[in-house]
Amino acid sequence: MTQQQVQKAAAPLDWAERACEALMARFEPEALPPDRFHYHQGVFLSGMEKTWRLTNKDAYFAYIKRWVDSHMQPDGAIRSFHPDELDDIQPGVLLFGLYERTGDDRYRQALYNLVPLLKKWKTNPSGGFWHKEHYPNQMWLDSMYMGGPIAVQFGKTFGERDYFDLMAYQAILMAKRTKDPVTGLMYHGWDESREASWADPETGLAPEFWGRAIGWYPVALLEMLEHMPQDHKDAPELVVILRELLIALVRYQDEATGLWYQVVDKGDRADNWLETSCSCLYVQAIAKAVRFGYLDAKYMENAWKGYRGVIDTLTFDENGRVVIGGICVGTGIGDYAHYVARPTSANDLHGAGAFILMCAEMSLAELNRGI
Repeated sequence: MTQQQVQKAAAPLDWAERACEALMARFEPEALPPDRFHYHQGVFLSGMEKTWRLTNKDAYFAYIKRWVDSHMQPDGAIRSFHPDELDDIQPGVLLFGLYERTGDDRYRQALYNLVPLLKKWKTNPSGGFWHKEHYPNQMWLDSMYMGGPIAVQFGKTFGERDYFDLMAYQAILMAKRTKDPVTGLMYHGWDESREASWADPETGLAPEFWGRAIGWYPVALLEMLEHMPQDHKDAPELVVILRELLIALVRYQDEATGLWYQVVDKGDRADNWLETSCSCLYVQAIAKAVRFGYLDAKYMENAWKGYRGVIDTLTFDENGRVVIGGICVGTGIGDYAHYVARPTSANDLHGAGAFILMCAEMSLAELNRGI
């Protein structure tokens, strides 16, 4: 058996650790790009946090803490972040674990500096959050991951239940406005004003179903449902939305590889391509939905097929460190040609984060099936 064959026989948690360690070897925590409090680092470190909780290895906790501390002032103020972009709210989810373990009040203060911004967030006429200040009236699927989990966990941690209602409303509005009744998929965004260059003049919808955007949404719903009260009035509707979306996604899984396409519903086009990060997010969401009882256990077959498909794409650098390729770089909303022309990267932080989230969840699935 070759070295790569041995490596590819590793368990999911081993892969999570290898990905963490590949990025740790490349970057000191203070040097994680970009040099601001941003979701690229946030999703990577969220995956690392789940790996830390599964392994109890203090090196992961210390790495997360160093990054967060490098962006914090003594009074809990966050330096170098954009307070009008949901992308820069997301890394605040890391503060809960730091506060829980250390008791350092700076982390609580930082949460109170971040999360209440959502109560003053600019909204479209329907009450939906703008994704960014300079994108008036635009709701993006990505926004649910950036603002939903932190707000709901904040509500649970500090007894501020109105955040449950606030974010459930955002998730339900997003689904109502972006879900396609034919495919069951969700368009990348919706502009109620119809003024964005990409917006359909009649519906305000984005033109395509972009892979990673759709992935953020169910991953966010599952984090929200994990922290919301089970008897919350909107929980049943959120579960239905989640289940229907995941079942729709399964229909578009590539039979040969187990992966999903950059533009999800157009796998028959020659210039479309299989994308790693969305595949990781879908696998994570399917497996977690099964674990929580929201999705029938038969869908674990799709999750394992997708997981194995991602593992089959991995390569290794000259030092034997894992290289996760086929990751679409950050992308705005556009047409089909826009998405398929986007470059890919290797070990991109948010793509690596999606991979680690997948591996951490599949390690729990592995335990549950008795391996």
